[in-house]
Amino acid sequence: MGNARNFAFWIVLFFLMIVLFTLFNNGGSTTSGRTVGYSDFLQRVEAGDVSRVVIDGETLQVTDSSGQVYSTIRPAGENPTERLIDSNVAVEARPQERSGLMSAISVWLPFLLLIGVWIFFMNRMQGGGKGGAMGFGKSKAKLLTEKSGRVTFDDVAGIDEAKEELEEIVEFLRTPQKFSRLGGKIPKGALLVGPPGTGKTLLARAIAGEAGVPFFTISGSDFVEMFVGVGASRVRDMFEQAKKNAPCIVFIDEIDAVGRSRGVGYGGGNDEREQTLNQLLVEMDGFEANEGIIIVAATNRPDVLDPALLRPGRFDRQVQVPNPDIKGRERILAVHARKVPLGPNVDLRIIARGSPGFSGADLANLVNEAALMAARKNRRFVSMDDFEDAKDKVMMGAERRSMVMTEDEKKLTAYHEAGHAVVGLHVPQHDPIHKATIIPRGRALGLVMSLPERDQLSVTYTKYKSKIAMAMGGKVAEELIFGKENVTSGAASDIQQVSRIARAMVTQFGFSDELGNIDYANEQQSYLGSYQGGTSVSPDTQEKIDAEVRRIVDEGYRRAKQILTDHADELENLAQGLLEYETLTGKEIARVIRGEGPGRDEDDGTPSGSVPSVAAIPHTKPRRPSDDSGLEPNPSA
Repeated sequence: MGNARNFAFWIVLFFLMIVLFTLFNNGGSTTSGRTVGYSDFLQRVEAGDVSRVVIDGETLQVTDSSGQVYSTIRPAGENPTERLIDSNVAVEARPQERSGLMSAISVWLPFLLLIGVWIFFMNRMQGGGKGGAMGFGKSKAKLLTEKSGRVTFDDVAGIDEAKEELEEIVEFLRTPQKFSRLGGKIPKGALLVGPPGTGKTLLARAIAGEAGVPFFTISGSDFVEMFVGVGASRVRDMFEQAKKNAPCIVFIDEIDAVGRSRGVGYGGGNDEREQTLNQLLVEMDGFEANEGIIIVAATNRPDVLDPALLRPGRFDRQVQVPNPDIKGRERILAVHARKVPLGPNVDLRIIARGSPGFSGADLANLVNEAALMAARKNRRFVSMDDFEDAKDKVMMGAERRSMVMTEDEKKLTAYHEAGHAVVGLHVPQHDPIHKATIIPRGRALGLVMSLPERDQLSVTYTKYKSKIAMAMGGKVAEELIFGKENVTSGAASDIQQVSRIARAMVTQFGFSDELGNIDYANEQQSYLGSYQGGTSVSPDTQEKIDAEVRRIVDEGYRRAKQILTDHADELENLAQGLLEYETLTGKEIARVIRGEGPGRDEDDGTPSGSVPSVAAIPHTKPRRPSDDSGLEPNPSA
């Protein structure tokens, strides 16, 4: 639609220019025929060869004695009327109103055209916002009306503490006298803080659905423009609109786009973003009280916000919106599964136990993927198998069965994954092995998933060492079976993982007796918290850090080698089982390493009498090829 309007504008402008050019070029005259010079015309008058003359402004239309018509232009100030009358020439004069109008049009129309084109382009630069071309400083906040698709607190699950904080704000807007009679004041601002996908914007929509008051929504990036002062003007206009509709709620999404700490980076205190932030601070808690206006903002980067923005009186409350626990995940799954026909074998609690670390958005994606898989299989409802397949796809990536792998590559991948699994089964405090596969998924050639049995809030020194040993199990297995000269680069991702874990243990967690309980990872920060550049770690200390990291990794390597040497028969049994069945669950792995079959039904290839797995790895970033150790990408985070 917008492209059609642009095309029509340029077409109309093109034809208008053609008409104006033709009109001005012809001077509004309809004269046709040849033109003669004025002196030649006078000679013909003296010779009696002119019978009739029509005076039309400066143009003289002449008819000679033979009836031919031609024209001439009289010079400025020249009046041939008396000479024509003396020569018995019929003289006719035409009124000049149209010529005067054309003269005015010819003077003003170009300016009007230029102004119109300027307004059009400035309106386009401003995105067609309110106020047209002159509406730079107008707020882009939208009044949210949810006559259809209304969201309430019943649609928000898994973040009960955050809901309670915001329900109190809604109740204050409904019955302010309940709090004011005890001297309580309405909070001016609430800051929703949490990782992406945890439901911050959904909470804000629920406030709009529950409060029954005007709800304005705007993004932090909508304040920032290329012109200095525009953002501050928009802040003022936004609060003016809010005052007219008070009591009301204003929701600013991604406030870190405009609320970053002042005096950091390029630009002094005069740049556009800082002026916008200054105006926001003044409007929230300045000399002029803004009663009945509550600011709700959301961000996943609270560390970069200006301290003045977070003090009491502005954002009085910081509401944490974390990833949900197992009970929260079960309730979130129930919310998203309302419109999905579930099979009789679907247990949402089992799915919730199998998805620790998932955010609300991840769980919504999981339910959607399960529904899509059931639809592809032409089912009338979504079964537990669909949820298991969807979980594998979300966490490990889609299967790439079309990828061509030679028998040697399959064999090497099988022993590599078997090495991870066997070491993981024999180290202390390690998460249970959930699944092993040599089918390429996503960007990995094979995967071993180690799954926590519950939500983890902290990790012990022993468990980190077990993770390192398990990660090195793949490379050790390759060395033991194929020889050191035939080890591949498939362990590159494992080495990256163990390096990050070991360095975090030494520099952040205080797990090194040699270096003590000192945070070496953040030494580039001053005690005031501002970046000073460089690092204060001395070369000698850096050498000790590298030596400690090397020691921890080497201990894990030796631990993995000892386990695989002592349990060579289990490594062989599991590798052969992976070559035969390609994918094995945790229970099947336990049977296979004992030399038994996986216990699958012959008809459908699923374990007989099996129960869907109840554990899953924390949802992490996409893995790199051979990133199969089941470790978090950044354990120090």
